[in-house]
Amino acid sequence: MRFAFLIFVVCCGVGTWTWAAERPHIVLILTDDVSWNDLGCYGHPTLKTLNLDALAEQGLRFTQAYLTTSSCSPSRCSIITGRYPHNTGAPELHTELPPGQVLFPKLLQQAGYYTVLSGKHHMGEYASTAFDKVSRGKGPGLEEDWVELLRDRPRDQPFFGWFASSDAHRGWQMDDSAPRYEAEDVVVPPYLIDDVATREDLASYYHEVSRTDTYMGQIVEELKRQGIFENTLIWYVSDNGRPFPRCKTRLYDSGIKTPLIVSWPRGIQPAVIDGLASAIDIAATCLDVADIDQDPRLQGVSLRPMFTDATAVLREVAFAEHNWHVYQNHERMVRFGDYLYIRNNFPDQANLCKEAFIGDAGESLLAAHRAGELKPAQRMVFRETCPPEELFHVPSDPYQLHNVASDSTHASALTAARRLLEEWTEETGDTVPAHPTPDRDARPGGKSPQNFRRGEFPGAARQATRINAPGPIRLQD
Repeated sequence: MRFAFLIFVVCCGVGTWTWAAERPHIVLILTDDVSWNDLGCYGHPTLKTLNLDALAEQGLRFTQAYLTTSSCSPSRCSIITGRYPHNTGAPELHTELPPGQVLFPKLLQQAGYYTVLSGKHHMGEYASTAFDKVSRGKGPGLEEDWVELLRDRPRDQPFFGWFASSDAHRGWQMDDSAPRYEAEDVVVPPYLIDDVATREDLASYYHEVSRTDTYMGQIVEELKRQGIFENTLIWYVSDNGRPFPRCKTRLYDSGIKTPLIVSWPRGIQPAVIDGLASAIDIAATCLDVADIDQDPRLQGVSLRPMFTDATAVLREVAFAEHNWHVYQNHERMVRFGDYLYIRNNFPDQANLCKEAFIGDAGESLLAAHRAGELKPAQRMVFRETCPPEELFHVPSDPYQLHNVASDSTHASALTAARRLLEEWTEETGDTVPAHPTPDRDARPGGKSPQNFRRGEFPGAARQATRINAPGPIRLQD
């Protein structure tokens, strides 16, 4: 009897060791305010990201990856739950996840993973319950304890690290851990003023983007030192676009499209992935590779089939939201085929973002606006009213500057976009609030609002936090 019991204990111990050794470790690097094309591997001619470029070369580089919102805390809450912002209960800036929402790191934790969060949090106290350890991070970009946390992890458990930098969020903090850039190194997009102030502002941003690359390199080096790099799934993704006018918060590619690099030498065939992906899919994918059952509350799909088949089509439609972020807003976006469609449910007001007016680039743009010197692409930031619908043919209009919603040539695409958005709105329980959150800050030339109070959340009227339907994922849906 004692011998049989000993065999049982030994077998269980071996089984546990095998489980820990075979389950992949997972590391999520979540950057702050980095646009999709501001990396060398995405074609930037001067911005240095050598570690990320190498990771992309050896893994997967997604060229059509989209966030569900271009706003810090709602985006993070969407990623950690695998749900759309209006379904999380935290759809607006500076709102916290309510207790009871699904947290994919918690599902990993319950399955035996040791879970750590370091750096920018921004999701509320309930989200912390998904982690065995929570650190505020160290250094100007909050990245300096990441390697330390990897070294101190329990070696008898698979590891999950949510490493969230404050790079490249304003205000800029320069140090010696990344290259410094000159004004002539900068690529100025057509919707900004090309002057010295804007170039220097962008050069400082470039430095912080490169700093995220520095710490990615240190993470990879430590994983290799521990002999676990081959079996570690690494994600590199941003929470929203760069903190410049017409980027952060906006639903154009400059705001809503994200860099997405995935590495897992044991489980990935290196490739460039041109198929659509959404940040909402990260949760389902992590559970899939960890061999954990999918929670029915997740609204994303697992991207794992793409890991070995770059041509796999898992989603043909991606959706995104623009809710309150200092200023009142309610926009919805659909990305499908060659098109990007935006519906503005508050078209009678300017669609503003605080980042349009802070920093040197914003001040240059605002000064040129007041002087009447803006070019058409720059003038769009200051429209007093907004088109109820915008449709862009992305291959021919990469900056989304030419609205073709009224062009009969694109009528069938407009019809398809409307149908997709209506289906998603209905199935996910999205709503336009009857009493939306008002502006918190003064608009340019206006007075600061008094007695700010948060209003009704989108989706609240239909109790969207209880709805799990994902809406259309494939065009035939």
